[in-house]
Amino acid sequence: MPTVLSVTAVRISKMSFAEVTLSLLSGLKTTCLIFALTLVIALPLGLIIAWGSMSRFKPLSYLVKVFVWIIRGVPLMLQIFVVFYVPGFVFGAPVSSRFTAVIIAFAINYACYFSEIYRGGIESIPAGQYEAGQVLGMTKAQIFFRVVLMQVVKRILAPMSNEVITLVKDTALARVILVAEVLKCAEDLMSMRGLIWPLFYAGVFYLIFVGLLTLLFGYLEKKLAYYKI
Repeated sequence: MPTVLSVTAVRISKMSFAEVTLSLLSGLKTTCLIFALTLVIALPLGLIIAWGSMSRFKPLSYLVKVFVWIIRGVPLMLQIFVVFYVPGFVFGAPVSSRFTAVIIAFAINYACYFSEIYRGGIESIPAGQYEAGQVLGMTKAQIFFRVVLMQVVKRILAPMSNEVITLVKDTALARVILVAEVLKCAEDLMSMRGLIWPLFYAGVFYLIFVGLLTLLFGYLEKKLAYYKI
């Protein structure tokens, strides 16, 4: 004869596929928001950092390179903890929200990775390209945007696509400070409802997300194929 505890457990564990899907979709919204805001901030910030690391002013160049080395060398999870807890404990000025802390940590981390990709792409352009632009009377800005930029984009597209796809999976780290992204929602269902399968179901969302990005980058590679390098 079933006990009261076993009957309660069965009732708690009962949750339809549609209900689980809706719960994970709410977390997916947060995942997509983290992904989008990180790219919006990190892509231009990475270019600024790249310019700093390539600066002819050596103190600035060394300072930026050390900063990039630290960010790339420290786990992203630890960086999230630092951004969220340190301002409050050390300066008495806590970050306004957990989500804000996640965006700051992700944006700085990925900007540093992007900066190295940018730097490699820019430095790979032959010096003759710049000299030809100068002979034609173009300014440095015109040379960069009209001659160099699209060649750099083509060269860095593959490594950038890898980083962007990695970002999709790294969004799951937001759960370490209880930001309710898709994997955190799946974990909550496991702890509160006793359901394990939503964890594996959450993996389907990541696969679809990554699949769409793979198709997008494949399309961009074909569009840029006429830039011969």
